Amino acid sequence: MCTPTGRALAATAGAPYCMHEAARASVKFHFCALRDGEELDCGNVRAKVLHTPGHTLDSICLLVKDMRRADDPWFVITGDTLFVGAVGRPDLAGREAEMAGMLHDSLHSKLLALPDPLEIFPGHQAGSACGVGLSGKPSSTIGFEKRWNPSLTMERAAFIASVTQDIPPRPAQMDQIVATNTAA
Repeated sequence: MCTPTGRALAATAGAPYCMHEAARASVKFHFCALRDGEELDCGNVRAKVLHTPGHTLDSICLLVKDMRRADDPWFVITGDTLFVGAVGRPDLAGREAEMAGMLHDSLHSKLLALPDPLEIFPGHQAGSACGVGLSGKPSSTIGFEKRWNPSLTMERAAFIASVTQDIPPRPAQMDQIVATNTAA
């Protein structure tokens, strides 16, 4: 069975396919380009785009508000930037130290500045090749991760050394995955 691409799912749903504008450098098809700080209105829900490069150059997180409840953020979808108990791997672009520095900066300037009680929903849990030390718990909070996620308490140089030290092997089909996700 073939797994559908994000573009196929968007087409089936009649929705635009969106990516951060930084993807223009590597993607060979049309997409709706998102900018850092842009807000997406989805009925009663509003999602603010947070550009968080580090796992990839075009990584984003979505800060979600339920406008029926309050103007305060409801939760943040952290994708492959911040996991429960871990952070995203910085090696997939082939520039590990540079990407690790970007990841540290994204975590500290965008995510750790959010309110401690805010829930996080990452893109993966335990068993994923996208990070090391991921918890099986599907969600957490910013405050809990600040306190217990060891990667978030490190100074920048120590963080870069740590996340580039024991990187797991690149997924076997990574080149095929990238080609599928970027081809016209």
